[in-house]
Amino acid sequence: MDPALLRERELFKKRALSNPTVERKIKETKYESREEPPKKKSKPVSSSSGPKIDISNYKTMTGSSQYRFGVLAKIVKHMKTRHQEGEDHPLSLEEILDETNQLDVGSKVKQWLLNEALVNNPKIEVSPDNKFTFKATYKIRDRKSLLRLLKQHDLKGLGGILLEDIQESLPHCDKALKHLQNEILFITRPIDKKKILFYNDRTASLPIDEEFQKLWRTVGVDVVDDEKIDEYLEKQGIRSMQDHGLKKPMAPIKRKKASNRKKQFKKPRDNEHLADVLETYEDNTLTQKGQFQSSTEKK
Repeated sequence: MDPALLRERELFKKRALSNPTVERKIKETKYESREEPPKKKSKPVSSSSGPKIDISNYKTMTGSSQYRFGVLAKIVKHMKTRHQEGEDHPLSLEEILDETNQLDVGSKVKQWLLNEALVNNPKIEVSPDNKFTFKATYKIRDRKSLLRLLKQHDLKGLGGILLEDIQESLPHCDKALKHLQNEILFITRPIDKKKILFYNDRTASLPIDEEFQKLWRTVGVDVVDDEKIDEYLEKQGIRSMQDHGLKKPMAPIKRKKASNRKKQFKKPRDNEHLADVLETYEDNTLTQKGQFQSSTEKK
């Protein structure tokens, strides 16, 4: 070996012996004797902490009935506008939700719409293949069917039809009413200011002189009561129009109570052809009663 390396090795040993080292005994920990490591203490759960709620899906939760009826109202309104625009082909629930931009609806809300809400809605009609269309008040598709409906109401004496119902039922209603403006009469109801449509029956119009019309308009009967008008007409020999409304029901007639008279024995009226064969036993019963009384007296 190299003598220089041996010399360095001996010097290293001398230096190592000159520096004393203290060995520290490893103390046994408290938990070395245990088999299982200690469990960490769980932090107390605060009352405010709970299941996290997804804010984006909060509206689709099944508990919010307001959200359900909001979805239903949007569907009915969309189906009504489709019908008024002339689109009458039925749609499935998925197609309706797609057109109304409500594809994020939950499965429970969809089941509610299919089984309860849309089926029982008076403005929605269900087809056999489980598709839906708008159910209008009157089944009219064009101006001809509207005119036919008004004629039937006029002939049957049913009166007019509300403009709101026609606007709801007839697609492109404004165009149809413009074409039929000479065939229809518009009257505003004084109670609620709603417009009512009547059929303009020209055959019922009679030519009246202008002089008679002027006299009719000059007569003022605003202050006069109906009774005074009836009296005046009766004095002039004119019978006034009587009311043909519902008559008052007649009071039930009270029957007299049956008297407490003794019921008289009525002879049978039938079997007259057997009058010779029938026998009466009145005499025999009297003799038997007499014999019985005499025997008792003797005793």
